[in-house]
Amino acid sequence: MSNQETWDRIAARRSAGDAIASDTVTFGPGLPTDVELRLCGDVKGKRVLDIGCGAGENAIACARNGAHVIALDTSRGQLTLARKLAAAAEVRVEFHDSDAADLAFLRADSIDLALAIGILGEVDDVDRLLRQVHRVLRPGAAFVFSFDHPMALAIGRDDDTPGTLPLGALEVRRDYFAADPVAVVRNDERIMVYPRSIAEVFASLHRAGYRVDVLLEPETASDDPGPAIPRTLLWRARKEGV
Repeated sequence: MSNQETWDRIAARRSAGDAIASDTVTFGPGLPTDVELRLCGDVKGKRVLDIGCGAGENAIACARNGAHVIALDTSRGQLTLARKLAAAAEVRVEFHDSDAADLAFLRADSIDLALAIGILGEVDDVDRLLRQVHRVLRPGAAFVFSFDHPMALAIGRDDDTPGTLPLGALEVRRDYFAADPVAVVRNDERIMVYPRSIAEVFASLHRAGYRVDVLLEPETASDDPGPAIPRTLLWRARKEGV
């Protein structure tokens, strides 16, 4: 089953009331928001692109702060939720049913801020995505994105399956450098992601013409008494030359 079908199934279990419209961009459960991290800056009057928008929470947060927001996702179920949430929040967001790297409908140098929270791990050809985002960003504009930390993808516990309590000590369960897709749990469902090392992504950004100015490994709030490891990587890269 494809990730798109899985996200559609997740959306079918939800309603617009399950998603909460906020005034700030969020980066994932248990993580600091943009109020603390200040990666996005003031978006009032700016054109913001939200790639892999899901139920639209971040798109709506930007719209509430005065941005003109273009949001896209391949899951029609998630887009339906996003449109309902935007209507309930009384904000306008331009939603598109589109692949993350299919940005041909946008003019070059037309976007002031691009977001891709959690979606890069689901993209096979990340170099193509980075080139497409680079094309549409204005010079010096920021691309803020996140994905599963490669360390978190390399370790695990016994019985690490959706809907069960993982047991046992954390241990390395797969090769850190292996490129094969790996399953992660989202909303009690398995989503396939492509592991990438920090060095690999940094090199891809350099090739595409970005300058990285922020790289964060935020600690995730958790009730797990065991040793803490970073679960998410947060990046801010700015468009430079080609």
